[in-house]
Amino acid sequence: MSARAAPFASLIGALLVVIGLGLCAGHDWASPSDLITAVTGPETLRAKLLIDWRLPRVLAAACCGALLGLGGAIFQGVFRNPLAEPYLLGSAGGAALGASVALLVPLGLPQALVLAVLAFLGAWGATVIVMGIARLAGTVDAAGLLLAGVAVAAVLGALRSFLMLALSDDTVNLQVVLSWILGGVQTPSWPVLAGLAAATVASVVITSPLARGLDLLGLGETMAAGFGQDVRRFVDVAVLAGAAVVALAVAFSGLVAFVGLAAPHVARWLVGPMHRALLPASALTGAALVTAADALARAALPPAEIPLGLVTALAGGPFFVVLLARQLRR
Repeated sequence: MSARAAPFASLIGALLVVIGLGLCAGHDWASPSDLITAVTGPETLRAKLLIDWRLPRVLAAACCGALLGLGGAIFQGVFRNPLAEPYLLGSAGGAALGASVALLVPLGLPQALVLAVLAFLGAWGATVIVMGIARLAGTVDAAGLLLAGVAVAAVLGALRSFLMLALSDDTVNLQVVLSWILGGVQTPSWPVLAGLAAATVASVVITSPLARGLDLLGLGETMAAGFGQDVRRFVDVAVLAGAAVVALAVAFSGLVAFVGLAAPHVARWLVGPMHRALLPASALTGAALVTAADALARAALPPAEIPLGLVTALAGGPFFVVLLARQLRR
């Protein structure tokens, strides 16, 4: 096996292991023999539980994690900042606002569909607004985009809180809204899972041409322009691509923090800083992290389930502190 292929083989092996762990984990733990029997044996209630409920959820968690890891690698490359996180440009606030509207306002459509669509549009729209504000202010660098993102995120958070106060009544349970905001992967149907998996693979393929531009941008905007790159246009395209990837993830999983921060770092330790390898490696790493976190969320306090966002925040917070300390020492 070549030196380039070895890290990817390790990541794929780790992902398969955590998928197996995710299939076993839950209020009622399953053994490997139970999994084999569910696939090859008669259709019992336990087999139906494992195949029709637990397996789609585990695979959906892997897809959402892959999207978050990929989005994190794109944003860290665009901003040339290892502490960059996909939610910096207000995408989390936009998604949460869209989800709040879907959960609080009766629109006469299937709520699962409305929730996914409005969360996606909210995350995407917030990023477009941030970029528009930065352009109107004459700010074209990454720092300006980050500052605009912080401001827009604060406004969107206030709007979400206002909606929760103004639209809640005896018929609306705010716990549902808070549960989505805290993050969590719901069990999708097989057709929905197939669409999510196809979108995840397509995201990795479509964003791979950004690799060369991200490598050049890492040399600095002046050097990138010297190599013939239109820096402003590339930043616009890369940020919108990253926002679309993150928006797709949060539409299915809610707000799951720190995965987009941690996954690219782990991948960078394994495959190095060049984005042609880093982007798919970050996707595989994110898939493994979210699958493991979802298994822990389901199994830690049975029969209750811990919100996935809390699990990743508890693990990712110390990770962020360590990275911040290393950056400050440098």
